[in-house]
Amino acid sequence: MKEATFGRGTTLGIVLIGALAFVAVLYWLGTGGGATNNGGGHAAGRGLNGYAGLAAMLEADDIAVHRARSKDALRQPGLLVLTPPAEAKGTDIAEIVAARRTIGPTLVVTPKWRAFPDFNNPLTRRGWTRIDGTTPPDWKGYHDDVSLGFVPGAARGWRGSGTLSALRGRLPDDRVVQSGTGPGLESLIETSDGHVLAGYLSGDGSNPALERWIGMARHPDANSGEEDANSDFTRSFPVVLVFEPDLLDNWGLADKQTGLMARRLVFAAAGGRPNAVTFDLTLNGLGASRNLLTLAFEPPFLAATLCFLMALLAAGWRSFNRFGPARVAGREIPLGKTVLVRNTAGLIRRAGRIRLIAAPYADAARERLVHALGLPRGRPPEETDAAIDRLQARLDPSGQDTTRARWSELAARLSAARRSADVVQRAAALQRLERDLTE
Repeated sequence: MKEATFGRGTTLGIVLIGALAFVAVLYWLGTGGGATNNGGGHAAGRGLNGYAGLAAMLEADDIAVHRARSKDALRQPGLLVLTPPAEAKGTDIAEIVAARRTIGPTLVVTPKWRAFPDFNNPLTRRGWTRIDGTTPPDWKGYHDDVSLGFVPGAARGWRGSGTLSALRGRLPDDRVVQSGTGPGLESLIETSDGHVLAGYLSGDGSNPALERWIGMARHPDANSGEEDANSDFTRSFPVVLVFEPDLLDNWGLADKQTGLMARRLVFAAAGGRPNAVTFDLTLNGLGASRNLLTLAFEPPFLAATLCFLMALLAAGWRSFNRFGPARVAGREIPLGKTVLVRNTAGLIRRAGRIRLIAAPYADAARERLVHALGLPRGRPPEETDAAIDRLQARLDPSGQDTTRARWSELAARLSAARRSADVVQRAAALQRLERDLTE
């Protein structure tokens, strides 16, 4: 018996490596498996048009920042920041915002720049972009009553409105500044000549921080400090619209005053210092499927997972208990002429066709005698039988053995037999005579 091809330790190692690889694949599928710093205008983008700087600034301020890559993650409490691309569907944005009205505030940033990776610059890092014109969004189905446009002439920076009119800063490109107009739009950030760069619709939800910003009378139940964490909203959660992306993107945050304003704007949209801020990545095409590894251990799949693990454990235990060199089973048909004849005879007996081998057996016995006695080959069976009879007579010249029939008679009887018992009996008699003639 050969030794085991694989030892227990080797086999166990192979199984463990395969199991770990399977778990890693499930985890990779859940995390999306791709890079998010692709030069897009979202919280993972580090180009001029990205918002990675805003997310990093909030994280440095000890605020929990989440980058959502699934629809379920958009239902978390706290402020949600949407940075849809220009080609996004307005109905998708409206659906997300509508679902958030009873969960938390939303800040929507409209895109402006058309950016591409800067491959021509040898010093370019991954995710860096080059601005090549503008592409204003056309989000039909979301706030169709609000229109976008570019400020004519030079905007000469931005300034706060209402009680925060003292806030001022510069924009990276005063020649291309995007603003919005619409009924009931309350300005939060504007240009020097009054074009709204960021604001919210007063009849569509509010909070004490926003009301204080624009100088509206405070609700009696409102908290007095803007820095107070998550003040209760007096009405439904508001939606803040930022029409000029340079107020929050990486290019704009290069200015210190703009960065301070961006922090204040985020706090005001959240109704105070937020506990958590979620940046959406799904609208930017970076959505990922849910982590299958986590899903397998959550109801209702937990029961099936436990059953699978127990079955796997039982199968593994059973396999390792018998692991080793396999028992070599014997051949179904052993080698050798005797065994081959025995098996063939058994097949003929089971088929019930013994009578069909009577004549062939007599012919085979005749051929053996021709070879053993040196008789001429190729003669008719009758002549060969007569020659064998003459040889048999010479072996018994006195004729004393009257009980033994001649060869020709025995061969004829065997060929004429039809019953199995007769075939066996006459074949045995023919075999005895063959043995006597050849000894």
